[in-house]
Amino acid sequence: MNGTSFFDEQKEQSAIKARIVEKYFWVWAKVIIPTVKKSAPEPRIAYIDLFAGPGRYKDGSKSTPVKVLETASSEPDMQNMLVSIFNDADPENVNSLRNAIESIPGIENLKYCPQILNNEVGNSIVETFQAAKLIPTLFFVDPWGYKGLSLQLINSVVKDWGCDCIFFFNYNRINMGLSNDAVKEHMNALFGQLRADQVGEQLKGLNPQERELTVVEAICEALEEMGGEYVLPFRFKHESGNRTSHHLIFVSKHVKGYEIMKEIMAKESSEQMQGVASFEYNPATLQQPLLFELTRPLDELETMLLDTFSGRSMTMEEVYNQHHVRKPYIKKNYKAALGSLEAQSKISADPPANKRRKMKGEITFADSVKVVFPAKQ
Repeated sequence: MNGTSFFDEQKEQSAIKARIVEKYFWVWAKVIIPTVKKSAPEPRIAYIDLFAGPGRYKDGSKSTPVKVLETASSEPDMQNMLVSIFNDADPENVNSLRNAIESIPGIENLKYCPQILNNEVGNSIVETFQAAKLIPTLFFVDPWGYKGLSLQLINSVVKDWGCDCIFFFNYNRINMGLSNDAVKEHMNALFGQLRADQVGEQLKGLNPQERELTVVEAICEALEEMGGEYVLPFRFKHESGNRTSHHLIFVSKHVKGYEIMKEIMAKESSEQMQGVASFEYNPATLQQPLLFELTRPLDELETMLLDTFSGRSMTMEEVYNQHHVRKPYIKKNYKAALGSLEAQSKISADPPANKRRKMKGEITFADSVKVVFPAKQ
């Protein structure tokens, strides 16, 4: 798919992707700004998009850069603090983006004028970021396929405090690229040479679902080894619902960013099973509501909690903090699971259910409620 056809109209998955990025940018900025104000002589935060595309799709839909700048131009702290850098290798996209940005109401309120660049993304940009100590930055990477996307590029940004990365990649192109010697250099840049060779061997003979799990797991492991301690993938399916088109992957060195993004991705998931998000946008689930009916992830969480915390006494928040990383559960799922276990008399809680208040007809399970897990017999 070439760039011209891609930007004719905004696909629904592109709208979801943009909404996830925009939502995270807003919450991330609200968390980061108070600390930056206290610690920096010239308080600044940054948003960087190296594959920015045009400002609008041909159907008039706003692209992610425009949505981010609209948010910033209407908020006083961001008006004074946001440094924004947008890059695209296509001169037409750059001109379109510049025109769209200049037409944003209130864009003149920004203290730092958005920088719009026209460069190929390669080693020179990576080296520039590696050599610099970056201000807190949200870094968005959305290439057409894989050219320019590398571990070094992501690490060059997330190495510094307050810097997180969100990148969007075409799964099918990477899946095919791993067995194509002509693009071996790009696969080595994304996975690391040793891991790229290992994954290429592992994929032989696997079915499509196993291939996808192997590829995404390898990317997540590479990012974690690089220092991105908290990695969270979100999958996009084709309209038919039977094949993956893209993945959006979040990378952070701080658990707070991970928690925030997990909540956002959970809300944007097209499917909830027992209230547990699928971390997937699948248009087919709207037509196939019974597709995952037999999956009961909340029951699995209850069993995990009984096994993991056997014989221990701790608060609900301690349970959540010690368990949720690398799990598909958000805080409300832990509250629901513990409430269910309490109702089944499989755990005890202090204060007990009859001493806690109700909300919308249901007994609440506050962060401070103490939970006692029975020891295994």
